[in-house]
Amino acid sequence: MMKLHQLQALVAIAESGSIRAAARRLGLSQAAVTKTVRELEAEQHLPLLVRHASGVSFTEYGNALLGHARLVVGQLERADTELARLRGQAEGRLSIGVTPFIELTFLPEVVRRFREKMPEVRLELFEGLTAVALPRLRNGELDFVVGPMIPAMPVPEFECEDLLLFNNVVIARQGHPLAPCRSLHELMDADWVVNYAPSAYDAFMHNLFWQHGAVIDERRLVRAHSLALLLSLIRHVDMLSYCPEPLIVAEPLRDWVQVLRLAEGFETGRLGVISRRDATRSSAAQCFVDCLLQEIRRRSRSAKAEDRQLCDLLQLLV
Repeated sequence: MMKLHQLQALVAIAESGSIRAAARRLGLSQAAVTKTVRELEAEQHLPLLVRHASGVSFTEYGNALLGHARLVVGQLERADTELARLRGQAEGRLSIGVTPFIELTFLPEVVRRFREKMPEVRLELFEGLTAVALPRLRNGELDFVVGPMIPAMPVPEFECEDLLLFNNVVIARQGHPLAPCRSLHELMDADWVVNYAPSAYDAFMHNLFWQHGAVIDERRLVRAHSLALLLSLIRHVDMLSYCPEPLIVAEPLRDWVQVLRLAEGFETGRLGVISRRDATRSSAAQCFVDCLLQEIRRRSRSAKAEDRQLCDLLQLLV
């Protein structure tokens, strides 16, 4: 049976890049960490690390075990932190991935409310583009993700608490030469900047192109892993993109982005709180979710023009 300190050593090596750095992080000697890893390799009858002059790398077996080790170590750290926080002995930590249109609309007020209720919790936020957020959720770096469910998302692995529905649209900068186009087929010679998880490639391509009989040279697709990169390429390189429609009314986009009104329709998106199916939600995580629900409901009842503009593009499920 694998031991916790062995898994902790494995995770520390992966995150530190070397056995020496992992030893400093764990407060142990380099010899102790080396011995721990060798014991684990002997018990499993498998090589886990490849040692070389510049540090270490993981074998196929080491990478397979590392994913499980991160989940185990992360969950135990969260449990320990949660109990310590309840005893008033620790601050606690909460790591969340947030999709861009939530980040640019609801998130600021949600964070303000959460900080008022739980000022002792250290909050860590990641931009939750799907391709970036899901691997971090899978390996235990994130407590949960507020983001879109994708068709290829493994149901046994993740669960989603639904929040709202939205339409997906094709966008370009205002004044783009292709803005007058009314069919997707007129856009096949354009360059696109998009974001999707590798496992969702077929679903993404089907929804945007294939279901409409549109054939595009895949070399025209640039895959960006941050909102800043995506927006920069739309604005300055005349690339087209595909995104949730509510994103276009967010402050950083509303004055220079436009929707291309195409004859083709696209799949309705579903956004929610995505968690690992085996994870237990801490009191801090539940507080953040509650603050998010309160803010969504408040904005949906607001008479302000900007709130109405946003909520008219959403179908609330809460």
